[in-house]
Amino acid sequence: MELNAKNPTAMTRTLKQTLDSSDTSNITTTSSVAEALLQGISHNELKAAITAAKDALLKLQHADGHWCFMLESDCTIPAEYIIWTHFTGELEPEIERKLAAFLRTKQATHGGWPLYHGGDLDISCSVKTYYALKLAGDDPDAPHMIRAREAILTHGGAARANVFTRFMLAMFAQIPWRGVPFVPVEIMLLPRWFPFHLTKISYWSRTVVVPLSILYSLKAQAKNPLKVDIQELFTTPPAQERHYFLIRSRLNKILLYIERSARLFDPLIPSSLRQHAIKKAESWFIARLNGEDGLGGIFPAMVNAHQSLILLGYPPDHPDRIQAKKSIQNLVIDNGDSVTCQPCLSPVWDTALASLALQEAEEGHTSVSVTQALDWLKDRQILDHPGDWQDQHPNLKSGGWAFQYNNSYYPDLDDTAVVAWAMDQAAAPNRYQETIQRASDWLCGMQSCNGGFAAFDSDNTYYYLNEIPFADHGALLDPPTADVSARCIALLGRLNQPQCAKSLNRALKYIRQEQEPNGSWFGRWGTNYIYGTWSVLTALEQANINPQEAFIRKAVIWLKRIQNLDGGWGEDNYSYFDPTFAGRYQESTPVHTAWALLALIAAGEVRSTAVDKGVEYLLQTQQENNLWEHPAFNAPGFPRIFYLKYHGYDKFFPLWALAKYRNCIHHPY
Repeated sequence: MELNAKNPTAMTRTLKQTLDSSDTSNITTTSSVAEALLQGISHNELKAAITAAKDALLKLQHADGHWCFMLESDCTIPAEYIIWTHFTGELEPEIERKLAAFLRTKQATHGGWPLYHGGDLDISCSVKTYYALKLAGDDPDAPHMIRAREAILTHGGAARANVFTRFMLAMFAQIPWRGVPFVPVEIMLLPRWFPFHLTKISYWSRTVVVPLSILYSLKAQAKNPLKVDIQELFTTPPAQERHYFLIRSRLNKILLYIERSARLFDPLIPSSLRQHAIKKAESWFIARLNGEDGLGGIFPAMVNAHQSLILLGYPPDHPDRIQAKKSIQNLVIDNGDSVTCQPCLSPVWDTALASLALQEAEEGHTSVSVTQALDWLKDRQILDHPGDWQDQHPNLKSGGWAFQYNNSYYPDLDDTAVVAWAMDQAAAPNRYQETIQRASDWLCGMQSCNGGFAAFDSDNTYYYLNEIPFADHGALLDPPTADVSARCIALLGRLNQPQCAKSLNRALKYIRQEQEPNGSWFGRWGTNYIYGTWSVLTALEQANINPQEAFIRKAVIWLKRIQNLDGGWGEDNYSYFDPTFAGRYQESTPVHTAWALLALIAAGEVRSTAVDKGVEYLLQTQQENNLWEHPAFNAPGFPRIFYLKYHGYDKFFPLWALAKYRNCIHHPY
């Protein structure tokens, strides 16, 4: 008898009958009837599912060897695209029409727009989306606009929106400039010893803040050719509003008073000093414009840069202004009837992870397709190019990769570790030996003092800066995290080089310290504790850490405890607001199930019933196109304020998990 992966009803019925006839009180018992059934009959269907998924993934590979899947955000980004065109006055009617159609489809039953699929109303996202729709011509008395307006007003109105939304409102003359934080361009002139300095904040904050400081200091005004306003979204007239800044902490209150005092001196700043600061800010971001890949490779920085170029008098035909505009337009995806806009592009990350999944599916071999992908990645290693990270490490040789096609000032450690891991795992690792060595040397040099690894910088831990009025998002910094550190451990553990031993041991100590009381690890760059725990347990496997160690068993127990009745796993992005939601969601998702399976298998649980049930879930949910898909967002851009769905995750993580299971059960290599 065989179970049919395309017939979940039959599979579930057969499994249920088997489970009903056995003692399932201990789901880790390897001798259960259910385990015997699954392990005894699943080989053919497992092989077919893996082959089909592998072939489907390969069909999505670009001709030059790379993958790049859609990176979906909440409605903030597509709404901001419309708003940006009305700021410049360079309207794009057809794109605007399709963007508006997309935004309407995303309105939730609560009347507003959430930060992720199924989430609660977010006031900032909802204000921007409402404004974008009104700019696009939607009648404010239309039913969907009435529902949105009522929901926004119920949540306090537009004055309660976050700092970035209020900056937009100030530039469109919807609120006074006192409603936004004081961000004078003279921050460019502050000495390094000063409490605030560009080197003390994250890369994404630098690329956003520098052009924004120009917009603030010159009090940018949107062209707003249709003269659209949204005064109806305020509970108190904006000129009379006295509570734009909510007190978040005692330190935040002190810093708010300091900022208000400093703001009084703004009119007294000599024009010569201001012009000097503007020139310095201009030179800074012009050097990092990054061609058609855009400043920092991220939408908010690109928009601020383009708007600053306009304000600084760059004509429409200037090459920098043309490239800055094109970098934003390159993020648009036209689906025919609707259009959306991505926050950035993820080709290096997608290609590296797809390569790891395919290597597992190829049972230790490396196909021509994967070799082509690795060669594509090799050509994109950032060597001997200036980067902001060199401010902290001027004598360290570069050797990293960026997340995007091009972002040479900002290679990141996570991508670097995964790319080098895939290269080291290739059938002919000598082909990439020098590339891997440059990567590992760079990673070791970027380790933070506490033993962990951050995404783009090291020791970016000036936590008091998250209390300044500008940082109401709480994401001004780039401190070390467990998930990035885990990826670095995976690579350094695989290489097992004497010169890396000290860095590896420090990172392992850091990982132990970061474990949550329930046994999991926090996921900074993926949702959330399941992602963090997958990151760590797979890394420990690569580093040959004994899976029977107590702290690993604690993580295993947690993963088994949160498994759903259908055999899968899921996790709500609300776990970033409330940790009691760790490992909990309304339903299982293929991605979370794949992460949990990879983690459990890495911890030596391949023959557990929990793993078998998870594999069954993936087999049942494989779709007619031989891949997987689920609408749930699976990563934060920034916890609690910005979320993402990596569409590639549904494509390669379930394949990776099934292949890993097959290889460990049937014919380990």
